[in-house]
Amino acid sequence: MNPGTSDQEAVAAAMRRINRAWLDRRTEDLLPLFHPDIAMAFPGFGNRAAGREEIIGGFADFCEHATVQEFRESDFQVDIAGDVGVVSFVYEMVYERDATHYRAIGRDLWVFSRRGDDWLAVWRAMLDVAEQAV
Repeated sequence: MNPGTSDQEAVAAAMRRINRAWLDRRTEDLLPLFHPDIAMAFPGFGNRAAGREEIIGGFADFCEHATVQEFRESDFQVDIAGDVGVVSFVYEMVYERDATHYRAIGRDLWVFSRRGDDWLAVWRAMLDVAEQAV
């Protein structure tokens, strides 16, 4: 990301708000950040979710049944082409679910679309996901 580029900064800020919302278990805060028709490809592109309510529901389910103990991002990249922004970053997370601890790593890829002064998430994929009990 080039410092001082306002569109890149705005898209990066939207991505930070998304991550902060679910990490803080405030999934209702995702509503204004997601396009109504947002879609998500699951790891391996074997399945998908579509629509803001379904995707927020997935975040809510995770927040209800898991406790994140560590979350780190690296290799944060933002690219802009007109009214489209693409964010990708490597994540590493440790969480507990059903009394078992898991370590998950992968790359998150998000696509944003400019709507007026806002950048809304319109598509997501999780790539190179590896998860194991620890």
